[in-house]
Amino acid sequence: MGDDTPRLRLHHRVLRVVGGVLVVLLVLVVIAGGVAVWTVTRSFPQTAGTVDVPGLSEPVTVYRDDDGVPQLYASNPDDLFRAQGYVHAQDRFWEMDFRRHVTAGRLSELFGASQVPTDTFIRTLGWRQVAEQEVKLLDPTSRKYYQDYADGVNAYLKRHSGAELSLEYAVLGLQNPSYTPEPWTPADSVAWLKAMAWDLRSNLEDEIDRALLATKLKPEQVAELHPGYPYTAHPTITDQGGGDPRTVTPDVDPQAVASSASADASAGAASVDPVAYAAQLRQVAASVEALPQLMGPAGDDIGSNSWVVSGAHTASGKPLLANDPHLGAALPSVWYQMGLHCRTVDQACPFDVAGFSFSGFPGVIIGHNNKISWGFTNLGPDVADLFVEKVSGDTYEYDGRQLPLVKRTERIKVAGGKDVTITVRSTGHGPIVTDIGDAYAVIAKDQAGKLGVPAQKFQLSLGWTALTPGTTANAIFAFDTAWDWTSFRAAARQFQVPSQNLVYADTDGNIGYQAPGLIPVRGAGDGTLPVPGWESRYSWTGTLAFDQLPSVLNPPSGYIVTANNAAVGPAYPVLITADWDQGYRANQIELRLAKLLADGKKVTAADMSAIQSDTYDANAANLVPVLRAVAAKPGASTELQQAARLLDGWDYRDDADSAEAAYFAVFWKELLHDTFARKIPADTAPTGGDRWFSVVASLLNQPDSSWWADSDLGTSDRDSMIAYAAGQAWAETRRLLGGDPTSWRWDRLHTLTLKNASFGVSGVAPIEWLFNRGPWHVGGGSSIVDATGWDTTVGYQVDRVPSMRMVVDLSDFDRSTWVNLTGASGHAFDAHYTDQTDLWAAGRTRPWPFSAAAVKKAADQTLTLRPAG
Repeated sequence: MGDDTPRLRLHHRVLRVVGGVLVVLLVLVVIAGGVAVWTVTRSFPQTAGTVDVPGLSEPVTVYRDDDGVPQLYASNPDDLFRAQGYVHAQDRFWEMDFRRHVTAGRLSELFGASQVPTDTFIRTLGWRQVAEQEVKLLDPTSRKYYQDYADGVNAYLKRHSGAELSLEYAVLGLQNPSYTPEPWTPADSVAWLKAMAWDLRSNLEDEIDRALLATKLKPEQVAELHPGYPYTAHPTITDQGGGDPRTVTPDVDPQAVASSASADASAGAASVDPVAYAAQLRQVAASVEALPQLMGPAGDDIGSNSWVVSGAHTASGKPLLANDPHLGAALPSVWYQMGLHCRTVDQACPFDVAGFSFSGFPGVIIGHNNKISWGFTNLGPDVADLFVEKVSGDTYEYDGRQLPLVKRTERIKVAGGKDVTITVRSTGHGPIVTDIGDAYAVIAKDQAGKLGVPAQKFQLSLGWTALTPGTTANAIFAFDTAWDWTSFRAAARQFQVPSQNLVYADTDGNIGYQAPGLIPVRGAGDGTLPVPGWESRYSWTGTLAFDQLPSVLNPPSGYIVTANNAAVGPAYPVLITADWDQGYRANQIELRLAKLLADGKKVTAADMSAIQSDTYDANAANLVPVLRAVAAKPGASTELQQAARLLDGWDYRDDADSAEAAYFAVFWKELLHDTFARKIPADTAPTGGDRWFSVVASLLNQPDSSWWADSDLGTSDRDSMIAYAAGQAWAETRRLLGGDPTSWRWDRLHTLTLKNASFGVSGVAPIEWLFNRGPWHVGGGSSIVDATGWDTTVGYQVDRVPSMRMVVDLSDFDRSTWVNLTGASGHAFDAHYTDQTDLWAAGRTRPWPFSAAAVKKAADQTLTLRPAG
């Protein structure tokens, strides 16, 4: 991902079709005083007074607080969801329109030929086709709600067009003046689930990485760079399968962690089939990042924190629940805060819910109703596999027989150009991805040689559970109206893709955990490497039954922590994944909770928020003592000694104003490059994060490992490599931050710039200025609780974030708090475009009114949506 690092991965191609004439025109518009103000503000929504909305049967009241967050009150569910569609369109229609073009493989219709490769990949996977099939699977009530929502969006579209919808349409109109948005449909909403599933798609990156590493390394070396989960030192979510969510103590020995990781790596290497291991090396590199990542860049820091504490441990005597999903930084935020309330809550109108929604999608995804609260983190199961296929003409081999490929033709319309026709071919495992582009062809050729298959007959297909039509679209309404643990689990049973960790609390005092989702059962293999598609024994034989997935209600500990760590222990009878997050965040959250309880304190909502902002860096706690010991040796360089003095007494917190954190980040980046990046394929260069924390922790306990040796750098063992990297990092930090270490601050390097997902990455500076905001200077870092992730192959800037934060107080929902990454509005220059970002950057949250009285008291503006006519 570095500018000077060649990659096989197909990245989302940025919009670069706006030429010099457009730049000049935009500059003229921006400086044209009143014209500019009119162009920018004409799309701002009406948020007070009265608006006639076709399709409503009774009035709907929309209260907005001083951050523009809406709470909707309706007399029946049909009007409630029509109003939700209308309000989403008011604030976020460009985002909705852009997303549906992505999920349908129709970006070229907006932006021209530059987007054909992206559209080709999405058409190959067939997101839209699956979404249309899922609409047919909706239960009648859910289908009605999706149509109600679409009707509300379309009511807004009937009265607004072009720049009245959003500033982006004014810019697009200069390049593509004939474009007019189509009416919204339920399939446009449901297709967003495919984008969610892709961005949270399990261990496909790890499969790719192992495959690429195997081109240069021995199996045991690959295993060292992909250590297993450190069960003896980091907690599991449940105690099922021999896991223990409460084994961690404040005096965990880093060396024990290293030894455990090393042992797990050795065990994993012993079970790897060398042929299959080599066979998967390059093929995945191109497939994973080929799509535009609507929820931000994928990688090690895509995860989340969520935990729940029972009333036995809280000051109120009722549960507290916290959640902060970690996704790519996006503007506007992927989340839209909203309340959906029936004026009278009964069987006919059961909604009284508030939380975080997706624009373009009805209902509330994460939040609480008047009985329960729930949060999500990514379970990270292995739900995608690559299959090596022997293809001959229009057939492929399967158990010695030649079966016909399934083929379909797709026509991609291109703004300002000719249509492009593609042919999508599929085997019984899934679509063939080697048809997509040259990068896949290179990978296929490489794999063919390793398997002894003629290159012209070698293809790669992708099996992925999200390509099977499912019932997740029903589940959202079931969550929103669940009233107890049984009804919540019934909702979770329908939530199939993407598979998540769900934490739960209710007003009766119960807390729980449930893992839902479609997880494949493999006939052979463990999902860590591509497998021969021509042998049926490697095919999927089904999916795990819901009751086979881990579930816990009211554990004896009185709390449940999920942070993408292992959900179960190593003896769990079914395979969920071999690639859990390494558990550093979960470890720290549990330590914070354990300390509060050990001190005899009752947990408060303020404590939960404080934990969300925790900046403790376990990686630094492992490495710094070794660095200081090396600096104490005779002959240590002046730079190394200065670094050791700076780090003396550091509390290992990556706070915004920390000089130590700034230097350590530069040292970490240097160490990963010098120790690993110089010796492994460029596509596998260390990006930092939890896996690399574990890799280095293990190698610290192996001072003579060959990884530390580099004749070009003059290093021969651990200490000489650390000394070299520390010296280089001292000079680099002085270059970046100046010669006075007392003036160094981590947040001078660690900044967040929020970028609009479409025009904000155009490469045209005036356009980017219109839509992007920042930078914000922040603390935190990769794989720590305050997970402002950064990529060591790129730089120190933040690219993955806690996309929102919430703490729900089940004793009184009006005492809950929340904050969004940006704001309610998707309109550049609107007051609510990024009005929550300062609070978010400071680790603070804002009040979250829920009761009707609290909502009315907090209301800054009130809009009545009235039936037309």
